[in-house]
Amino acid sequence: MEKYVSIDIGGTDIKYGVISGEGEILSRAAVKTEAYQGGPAILGKVEKIAGQFCQEGGVCGICISTAGVVDTCQGKIIHAAPLIPGYTGTEYKKLLESRFQTPCEVENDVNCAGLAEYHCGAAKGSRVALMLTVGTGIGGSIVIDGEIFRGSSGSACEVGYMAMQGGEFQALGAASVLVRKVAAWKGEPEAQWDGRRIFEAAKEGDIFCIRAIDEMADVLGQGISNICYVLDPEVVVLGGGIMAQRAFLKGRIEAAVARYLVPGVASRMRIAFAAHGNDAGMLGAYYHFRQCQHKR
Repeated sequence: MEKYVSIDIGGTDIKYGVISGEGEILSRAAVKTEAYQGGPAILGKVEKIAGQFCQEGGVCGICISTAGVVDTCQGKIIHAAPLIPGYTGTEYKKLLESRFQTPCEVENDVNCAGLAEYHCGAAKGSRVALMLTVGTGIGGSIVIDGEIFRGSSGSACEVGYMAMQGGEFQALGAASVLVRKVAAWKGEPEAQWDGRRIFEAAKEGDIFCIRAIDEMADVLGQGISNICYVLDPEVVVLGGGIMAQRAFLKGRIEAAVARYLVPGVASRMRIAFAAHGNDAGMLGAYYHFRQCQHKR
């Protein structure tokens, strides 16, 4: 049986496992990223994980999903946020292929999430899909006929930086904004609040928490509508930790989109919630690997 090592490198955790040639996740595990230790330390953890499976034999490829802007041809990080110091320039493909004599492909984590949803998730069957991940920031990817649209420099759909009235899209609409708003309105330390507590309080009728969530949904509606006027996608898939609150958020976001998107466009687009959760990065890295190897 074909098997692939898939590794999803996030700011908090490195999730990894083995995926079959049919795209079934056979095993899962995770270790802390400890991003503050920097790029070389993360590379060392990835080498250790890959080595653990490659030594067992039968591995057909190493598939990597990672934060940062990725040169997918070279399998190299070409830009990373300060969250991971010394990460820019990390050459996963070159180093892992040399070490283990096994093909390796690397892709950005949000692009991987988009590919996972396109192949076997909420965007399956679509021709044009927009994937948004809403967490500490807001990330995006565009999948057209099964391929990631990268733009001229490889940075297409960096929608978190999109300018909106009052600031950047992610500075206004990301989940992290909820905590700052609620704590400020209540005059309490931010450390006393997190997203989960805010949603629990909102469900119990807390007016400050409801207001913060409604404002976030409105910003997301504006941002989604602006992107849809350019892309005209069939589906917008929403992912990220906060989207576990689907029942509370779906109607609010749909109503916000309806306020900002003309009916002729809105009627041909649907809002969906990501199907794969924490598995999206690993699955998407596997599908990216298969695409790249087919083309090489």
